[in-house]
Amino acid sequence: MAFNEDAKKEEKKKGTGVVVCGYPLSIFFIVVNEFCERFSYYGMRAVLVLYFKYFLRWDDDLATSIYHTFVALCYLTPILGAIVADSWLGKFKTIIYLSIVYAVGQVAMAVSAIHDVTDSNKDGMPDNMTYHVTLSMVGLFLIALGTGGIKPCVAAFGGDQFNEHQESQRRTFFSVFYLCINGGSLLSTIITPILRAQECGIHTQQDCYPLAFGVPAALMVVALVVFIIGSGMYYKAEPQGNIMLDVCKCIGFAIKNRFRHRSKQYPKRQHWMDWAEEKHEKLLIAQIKMVLKVLFLYIPLPMFWTLFDQKGSRWTLQATTMDGNFGQLVIQPDQMQTFNPILILTLVPIMDSLIYPLIKKCGLNFTPLKRMTVGMFLAAIAFVCAALVQMEIDKTLPNFPSSSESQLKLINIGSNPVTVTLPGNNKVDLAAVRASENYFTFAEENITVSIGNPAVSRTIRLTRKMRQTLLIPSNISNEWVLADDVTAKPEKGNNAIRFVNGMIAEVNVSVAGADFELTEPSYYSNYSLIRNGKATFTLRDGGQSCEYTRDFGFGSSYTFVIPSNFIFGQDCGTLITAVEDIKPNTVHMAFQVPQYFFITAGEVMFSVTGLEFSYSQAPSNMKAVLQAGWLFTVAIGNFIVLIVAELAKLPEQWAEYVLFASLLVAVCIIFSIMAYFYTYIDPTEIEAQFKKTSDEDDEDCKKADVELVKKDSVKCNNEYENVIQSKL
Repeated sequence: MAFNEDAKKEEKKKGTGVVVCGYPLSIFFIVVNEFCERFSYYGMRAVLVLYFKYFLRWDDDLATSIYHTFVALCYLTPILGAIVADSWLGKFKTIIYLSIVYAVGQVAMAVSAIHDVTDSNKDGMPDNMTYHVTLSMVGLFLIALGTGGIKPCVAAFGGDQFNEHQESQRRTFFSVFYLCINGGSLLSTIITPILRAQECGIHTQQDCYPLAFGVPAALMVVALVVFIIGSGMYYKAEPQGNIMLDVCKCIGFAIKNRFRHRSKQYPKRQHWMDWAEEKHEKLLIAQIKMVLKVLFLYIPLPMFWTLFDQKGSRWTLQATTMDGNFGQLVIQPDQMQTFNPILILTLVPIMDSLIYPLIKKCGLNFTPLKRMTVGMFLAAIAFVCAALVQMEIDKTLPNFPSSSESQLKLINIGSNPVTVTLPGNNKVDLAAVRASENYFTFAEENITVSIGNPAVSRTIRLTRKMRQTLLIPSNISNEWVLADDVTAKPEKGNNAIRFVNGMIAEVNVSVAGADFELTEPSYYSNYSLIRNGKATFTLRDGGQSCEYTRDFGFGSSYTFVIPSNFIFGQDCGTLITAVEDIKPNTVHMAFQVPQYFFITAGEVMFSVTGLEFSYSQAPSNMKAVLQAGWLFTVAIGNFIVLIVAELAKLPEQWAEYVLFASLLVAVCIIFSIMAYFYTYIDPTEIEAQFKKTSDEDDEDCKKADVELVKKDSVKCNNEYENVIQSKL
């Protein structure tokens, strides 16, 4: 009776809030809060791996490792958040306190990305990288604590705002809530890469990571403020205790009690959880058995998340070596992740309203576990696609010299053709203002080069592990200039450009955003990084000027040669010779679309179905336990990325993709076998049978004396055990 009275009071409290269109006004604040929070999280995460690579100057492996460590922490902390909310602070206070921690973390990330803070020499590079690394790591830890801690609270807190008679409104709320998650993710993965691609700074202009992190930080502050504004309208349930703690205590006691009675003199029990009967209720034990059956199926699941979450790390890094020009639209590498939420919003209704019903009409029993198996297989196909794309990319990458080699290119900047003889009697004919087609590779540091007829021979000292260009002047008796070339693909899809001045006068070359400085005769300028698209260079010699326009792709390197007979005038740009040192990215980003399609289709069949299956197989009071277990598989999957990548140490990226695909196929086979032997249960029916048996047992106990009661209890309990064990 007391319980019913309390329940009625709680329902009455829920009904006192303002109602708009049949919905509590408070939920509108919760929905806006969720949208802003998801924008904040996914926006920051979209540019994170590029921040590691280009701002903190980490290599691909370290950037990937820290990225997945952060994601793993984000999926470990929900367990902590659920325990704190249910056992101590309540959902409302937990959301408030951890949102403050969350916002502080986002602000810390934005501040850590301001290069001017430690750029004392104003060269555009931070001088104290320790400061930036430390602040960013503290920020990421606070974000992981905040986003993970509020993850299990916000949706449940929204559900608490509804009365029992508002079931249809509650279902609509959860649909809108899910839409806000994907809407925030979609918009943030479009907007923050655009902000990141802008240039900003106090002293020097660099990629605007402070803005890319600052906007998500601002959105998190907005989310917190909006949530606080609605404070007076919320129904705030008191902490009722956390079921996960009860489950852990029960399992712990069963293990401890079994260990105490490990001697053969004690009779065996049907299930090891039965050893908890001395202290815990049999209903709780039966419910835990149901949960353990599902958790056992979770064992192979982390491998799916191992592949899935690499779309934000390895796949983004892969996109940096591709061509993002879609005509009027230029896609940034970190914007390719946008295809995931777009495809989710498209595929979920298609699967539910078309694919699944069609399969059912064909007479196929496409059970949830079979769907999950297919989803895992689709994810493996996605990584095979990624491997094929990577193989095509590798074909376009330059072959740089090893640590024991040097490479040399020849450019004739004179007005007459010459013949160059390299070691091994290798003759190269060069027309005026032309370059050798490829680089020549040498194992020796000192080589003898002969030019012209009669030949002029000189010894050239090359630098190991370097690419260099020999500039051949019009008069081969003059000094030969050896220029150092770039030995890596230009970062961020930029193009490395320099000019060689073949004239007898100095020339100044400039372009918007860069200055090549004054270039001496028969010498070369410094390299400048030029973004993709059309660039117009202005050449000046005293009062004369010339404009040279060129379209650039992504990731190339060019040497533009100004000939000795160069004449300033209207068509002066046609006299300049372009020498391609590194080819631009030729594999288009559109080739990543199939792998995003397969990984998203796999997510829809695996993740959505997996949650649906887990909830259907769990007792009503154990769904939080399965939610924690599901999130834990995501965390473990991200840790597996670190372990496999570290142990494998594969030199080729495509081979790593194939390795992950092979591991998932193997796990998929194991999971399909486990699924084949799984027996579906109805937790509600089992709980009802238990309660019915328990009630009958109580009635019998009232009619018998103490000794008979014990016998009847044993009898009734044994009957109940037979019912339960047949289904568990």
